[in-house]
This record gives sequence, C-alpha cells and structure tokens, in this order.
Amino acid sequence: MGVSYCGRTYWGFGEMDTNLLRQTQQVGTSDIRIPPLCFGTSGLGDMPETYTYAVSEQRGVDTVKAILNSATPFLDSSRNYGLGRSEERVGLAIRELGGLPSGAIISTKLDRDMDTLKFDAARARRSLEESLKALQIDHVQLLHLHDPEHAASVDEITGDGGALSELFKMKEEGLCDAVGLAAGNVDIMMPILRDWDFDVLITHNRHTLVNANAEPLLELATERNVTVLNAAPYCGGTLAKGSATFKRYVYQEASESDLQPVANIEAICAKHDIPPGAAALQFSLRDPRIASTVCGVSKPERVQQTLEWAEWPIPDAAWAELLEQPRSADDPEASRVYSPG
Repeated sequence: MGVSYCGRTYWGFGEMDTNLLRQTQQVGTSDIRIPPLCFGTSGLGDMPETYTYAVSEQRGVDTVKAILNSATPFLDSSRNYGLGRSEERVGLAIRELGGLPSGAIISTKLDRDMDTLKFDAARARRSLEESLKALQIDHVQLLHLHDPEHAASVDEITGDGGALSELFKMKEEGLCDAVGLAAGNVDIMMPILRDWDFDVLITHNRHTLVNANAEPLLELATERNVTVLNAAPYCGGTLAKGSATFKRYVYQEASESDLQPVANIEAICAKHDIPPGAAALQFSLRDPRIASTVCGVSKPERVQQTLEWAEWPIPDAAWAELLEQPRSADDPEASRVYSPG
C-alpha cells in the first residue's frame, strides 16, 4: 500500500512497518550499509545560540550512549558543532563504552578554519586529525565535506590543493569508507555534486513537510546514484516541539505567518491524533530517495521517542491531507546568520 505524491509512490503509508528500522541500504560503492534512521549530535555540542538551550557534558555523553545502544546505532557529528564539543562528547561516550560497539556507524565532517574560513587541503587534513583525536577512533565510516557556502572561497575548496581533493585522498588512505558532501545551499551543492563522484550527501531543512527546496538536489543525486541522508525533518525542532510554544523555524525566530504552514500540519495531525513529529519523520523515512533520515536529539529519552515516532501508525487518510499541503521551494535559511554556538 502506498500514496502517490509528485509522481512517485511513498511506500508503507497507512500501515505501521515494524521492519522499517531493520532495513539497511548500501552507501555508494562502499561496503557500508546504513539503517534508515540516524541521530544528529549537533545539539550535544552545547549550542544555545542555535537551539536556545544548553546541554551539559554528562547529558551529552549519556545521549550518545543511548544512541550507540539503540536499535539504530548510527550518529552524525561535525568538527565545528559546538566548536568541537559534539565530537568530544561522542568520543567520551565511546571510551566509557570500551570502544565503538560492533555495528555502530560514525558519520562526521571536515570543516573550514573557523577563524580564517580557509578550507584548503591542509585545513581539511587538520580537521580530520582533530576529529579522530576527539572521537578516539582511527577512522570513520562516512566523512563529508561540510558547509562550503560558509568558507572563504568555494574555488579554493574545489581547485587544486583544495579540501575536496584531500577528502578523496582520505578515502584512498582508508581513513574513511565513504565520502560525502554535507551542506545547505542547494545552488552551491548542485555543481559540486555534478563534478565529483561522491558516495553520499546530506541535505538539511530543505526536504520537509513544509519545504521542497532540495527537490532538484534529490533528483540529481538519484540520477548519479548518490546515497542521500536527509537531516532536520522537524524544521529545526518546530514540528517536534510545537509551534504554539516554540516560535522558531530553522533555528531562527519566526512570526505567526512564518509558522502558519507548520500550524496547518499540526492541525491535520491533531485531527488524526498523530504526533506532528511522527508525521514529519515518516515523510522523510518513507521517501524512496532517502536512505537515512538524520534527527537531532539532545537528551537520552529523545532516542526512544524517535524510534517510536518512526513506527507510529499513520493512516492513508492523514497522508492524503498532509501531502496536499503546499511546500515552499524557497531556501528556508536564506536569511539565517550562522553560528557554531
């Protein structure tokens, strides 16, 4: 059973698929297979400017342990999340567990120099060295080039002696199993994706129940057989926490008119007695173009809640209404002022 939407069938709508979280998909041409759910750890780096709340080191470590002991022990971090605190807390949890548990998968990202914004090969190499030291491991399964739109020069990244060529060398050296591109601005991602043979990519906030900005990127990735991870299905937390009290959209303060599309989704979910977070998560999980959906969590209990939302029964009648709602094609972060804190 499925629901037709935008020319494709979203599988499984209308029935709870208890096998969903046990299915895996190969990443590019690598030997790595990933589950359909990944946990994002940016909030664990204590980033109150972005998320409006603080996260202590112990809470961060406990949350990582909950992820690594869950049914889908797959997490994503980055060198610059919390200026390194996210990876450090992941590393502390790995050490306390006596090493990375069997079957666990780590995804992280190379980042620009946060002071100079330089992102050449030397900076990429230092970024990985810093990541491996913080994570307390000697290689990662998935390694992405992160946020080229925020670097001093995209040409520096893509040219001779740039970060991208160094990323692919890292794969050749066995420091990672698969290489990817993780960014926000679709216009910057598209030409890079065309010119380089990535295994995987991460898009965030741009393929949700209310936004379709990443649609051309998803189609290009499908054409090129690039595995897609879709991050931030809750629009920066709004669809998980509720727009009535959490008046933010993609990490920015939002007006009532900005939040109206979210409120429309919430009204449909209330009518069918569905948590909006479950609908937002499953919209991504059940898209056949998406291999894994990255959901940020910042406390241990959110791990179990996410697993429950992933398998929450949502009837076809609800999906028919949800998928009729208009989705903006605009970049939801066009006016965002980025902060790693």
